[in-house]
Amino acid sequence: MARDLALLIPEIAVLLTAVGALIAEMLRRPRIALVVSVIGLLAATGLTLRLIGADTTVFGGSFRIDELSVWAKLILLPATVLSMLLARVDVRGTAREGTVYSLLCFATLGALVLAGAGDTMFLVLGTLLTGLATFALVAYPDTDPATEAAMKFFVFASVTGAIMIFGLSYWFGAAGSTLLADLPGMDTMPMAVIIGFVAVVIGLGYKASLVPFHFWAPDAYEGGPLSIAAYLSVVPKIGALFALAQVVRGLPPESGWTAVIAGLAVLTMTYGYLAALVQDNVIRLLAYSSIAQSGYFLLGIVAVGSSKLALTSVILFAAAYAAMNLGAFAVTAATGRVLDAFRGLGRAKPVTAIAMVVFLLSLVGIPPLAGFVGKFLLFAAGIDAQFTWLAVVAIANSVLSLAVYLRIVVPMYQQAATEFAPLGRSLGTVVVTTFAATLIIGLAAQFFLAGLVEWPA
Repeated sequence: MARDLALLIPEIAVLLTAVGALIAEMLRRPRIALVVSVIGLLAATGLTLRLIGADTTVFGGSFRIDELSVWAKLILLPATVLSMLLARVDVRGTAREGTVYSLLCFATLGALVLAGAGDTMFLVLGTLLTGLATFALVAYPDTDPATEAAMKFFVFASVTGAIMIFGLSYWFGAAGSTLLADLPGMDTMPMAVIIGFVAVVIGLGYKASLVPFHFWAPDAYEGGPLSIAAYLSVVPKIGALFALAQVVRGLPPESGWTAVIAGLAVLTMTYGYLAALVQDNVIRLLAYSSIAQSGYFLLGIVAVGSSKLALTSVILFAAAYAAMNLGAFAVTAATGRVLDAFRGLGRAKPVTAIAMVVFLLSLVGIPPLAGFVGKFLLFAAGIDAQFTWLAVVAIANSVLSLAVYLRIVVPMYQQAATEFAPLGRSLGTVVVTTFAATLIIGLAAQFFLAGLVEWPA
């Protein structure tokens, strides 16, 4: 028990941080709640560093301490801190400000549970924990659009969650266990494997906003606070995708699950960018962009078990995606929610405009930025797993994405300059941090490729 708890110290620190922020809010000290949250999450990140390279389980194999769960903490905890700085701009001075910081911590804890799930019950627990917290965060403004978006989010989550639990019952009946490590025992029952897997994909796919389980995302992003949209596009999404990677590691390869993932990848990438092309609202455009980016993650997940690059590519792309997507949302928060608001940004605020261009080009996958490194590894993993056709589709969608993001870039430099509000300390910190991360991950590509990647023979 002592060993297991010692390995779970980062998760325990996040839980205590969430409770501490909630206590501060009960005492009507929102600023203290923010300080407690930021310090607690950064401390949890520091406590995770000692676990790099670990590959074990706790509590009878029900929770995994491996590269997916460790790197999930190293990516999602700093991302949550940046999301809190964004949220500070939206909720500062409101009646329940400290509650937002506490809910962000609870939601992140749920994402970490998903990323380290070694048992089907942890899939359910992580989904519920992130869901309950994020429903309230979307509804926080107490306006009609926010309430409607939160209700759609809630109803969709209830249905998909129920389907997932129903499907997991097939796995329990076939394997005689709830542990993911026991899934290979279902190799003689392919029908039970695929029914349960489709149900799990539905349950996790809604949280990762995979097509066709994405319908809640554009409305939730637009109706809720912009900072919560940024958070939803990164933390719960990466947690769910890491959970999906944990699941497929134990599935029999002959069950046909790779065909399901490959089909979803094509559908998600293509539909996301096609829908983004017709959006005039930048929040909805970035929402569909985040949907499309989820499809790229699936390129690495489909290669799990077939390529040594699979997990590394998913992890590296997650780090790149978190940086560039949070950065794009931060600039949008300082500029405006519609495309017209970006007119003249390149002339009035050239540094901010350059940062936005870097974030968007990184989302496309232009070298030498972080997005290029992540996508390059994903394509390599897909090709190594004999999914060359899927990598070709992904590359074609990357070309399509350039047209999507140029819809934001072009007005910044074609129109006359107008007045823009200053970034402010919180937004400035987020932009600078994510800009630096996007450049560093990209420019240090040689280090990542040579030192972190185990290339196939």
